[in-house]
Amino acid sequence: MKLKTTTEDTAHKEHGAAESESIQPERSHVPSPEEIRQRAYELHLEGGCVHGRDLDDWLQAERDLKGR
Repeated sequence: MKLKTTTEDTAHKEHGAAESESIQPERSHVPSPEEIRQRAYELHLEGGCVHGRDLDDWLQAERDLKGR
């Protein structure tokens, strides 16, 4: 009977470990300023080179790169 309990405990611990590994969120990529600058420039070009949208392009570039 004790052997059964030990086996059940071990199975429960292994199952719990597998669950905790799958629950942990993936680390999001922290883009460098250079990566953001490059993506913001791409967005600027794609948007028709409209002046005055630099902050919008920068923030969109951050969102794009963090989502990868």
